[in-house]
Amino acid sequence: MTPQSHFVVVAAIAPGREAGLRKLLAEMNQAPGVADAANAVLPFGAFANLHFARFAILGDATMADLEVFGLPRPKLPTYLLFMGDCDGTAEAQLTELVQRAGEGLRRIFSHCRGFDLRDDLLEWLVEHDRPVAAPYIHRLGRTVRQIREESALQRALSARVPRGMRDAAVDPQALRRDLLNFVRARQAEGRLPLTPPAPTPLGWWIGNALHAIGLPLAALLLSPLLMVAMPFVLVLLRRHERTEPEYCPRPRAAAVGEMQELEDHDLSNSFTALGAVKPGWFRRALVQVLLLAIAWACRHVFGRGHLGRVRTIHSAHWVFLDNKLRVLFASNYDGSHEACMDDFINKVAWGLNLLFSNGFGWPRTAWLIKEGARREQLFKYYQRGHQLPTQVWYKAYPGLTLRDLERNRRIREGFERVGMSDAEALAWLRLL
Repeated sequence: MTPQSHFVVVAAIAPGREAGLRKLLAEMNQAPGVADAANAVLPFGAFANLHFARFAILGDATMADLEVFGLPRPKLPTYLLFMGDCDGTAEAQLTELVQRAGEGLRRIFSHCRGFDLRDDLLEWLVEHDRPVAAPYIHRLGRTVRQIREESALQRALSARVPRGMRDAAVDPQALRRDLLNFVRARQAEGRLPLTPPAPTPLGWWIGNALHAIGLPLAALLLSPLLMVAMPFVLVLLRRHERTEPEYCPRPRAAAVGEMQELEDHDLSNSFTALGAVKPGWFRRALVQVLLLAIAWACRHVFGRGHLGRVRTIHSAHWVFLDNKLRVLFASNYDGSHEACMDDFINKVAWGLNLLFSNGFGWPRTAWLIKEGARREQLFKYYQRGHQLPTQVWYKAYPGLTLRDLERNRRIREGFERVGMSDAEALAWLRLL
């Protein structure tokens, strides 16, 4: 298995340079917000291990919400975000990006504070790479190469299966045999490769095992203290929930329209959002503890084809900014924005509340997981209000949803099986 990694390069935009940066980023697109994989600035498609990438300008008008309640509004810079999900290590991916697209990256980051064209670009990118508090990957170890090879296999096999055939009119074993022979002939010609998974690095197994036992062990050792502290935590939680401001104004139609213009150019979409953590030590401490638990769950419970009951999220990341004053959330998901939000409300509203209720203005919750996102209209106002346009978004396998990826994985598994019963062969043929 090849583990996945991520990089989150965040740099403040220099005064007076934002307009020029926006123009440059727009040159990288083939449609609003959708990257041209072969663009001259940063040809994303040239990097075989890169799943997703995005550039987004992180301005945050919602910080003005603090002033509505007489709270000070911190003066914060507007940032440029460069984020990517990749196979292998983030350092190796950044190194390849610098080697093969260094000139374009220098053009982009020359709009940022503290960047000098004479700087070591890789060192500068690593220096501005922010740690991810909690990452989620839909299926750990599934590489770009695997996705593309399995998609090619599915297309080749489907093209040879008669359309509209009836189960009773087919000999499943004979048809499967013919299909296998066809693929093996193509493989002998050097076409339709199915690359075996790479061995999992020993260091990853060790690190993963230590991570798996570390948090539960710490919780067990601290359990006496946690039991004593829990009543006080719950009292503080309810006090905060009753008194904290709830502020979910309807977002401006123009702002929503700007984001909708960037959506639905593919079967998948990107989501970028930024918001302030509620003021005070309690919420800041609580969100850090919860993100620690979510990071553990995403690594050891999820990452096998689902995030709770939601099966449309390719990847998601939570990142602290500005000394944990704000949290950046970025994801890649299938379907429309509205459908995705409805899916979360209906299936895991409690999970949204668990973490995002620590964001300033979130619809009022009860006991951390109740109400909140279930107040549908207020929730939708809140998330649209905190969403930011993603100026450039790249997906390595456009047109493929997670459902397609799972189907293609099963097709490959069926192809590589030594034998099948008639019923199993017929079920495999139906996948085509």
